[in-house]
Amino acid sequence: MALFVNQNSTRTKLQEKLAAELTEKAKQKAKVEDVERPDGVSDSNYLRDTKQTTSLAWVWILIVIAVVGVMVWLMTKGN
Repeated sequence: MALFVNQNSTRTKLQEKLAAELTEKAKQKAKVEDVERPDGVSDSNYLRDTKQTTSLAWVWILIVIAVVGVMVWLMTKGN
């Protein structure tokens, strides 16, 4: 349950000043956030010399699955 407080009628001058300052800071922060900044993921240094996964990645997955399957088959055949 919430208590509704009419903020306009009970504010002191200090509270009004603080509210105005916070509003101004929020407006300035919104202006700064509109500027394009690096996202920190694709612009990171650790991604500098890497490359995207090729379209043949599924072939490597199939090879790994086949190798695991052969290993399991060999282990079960030996027993």
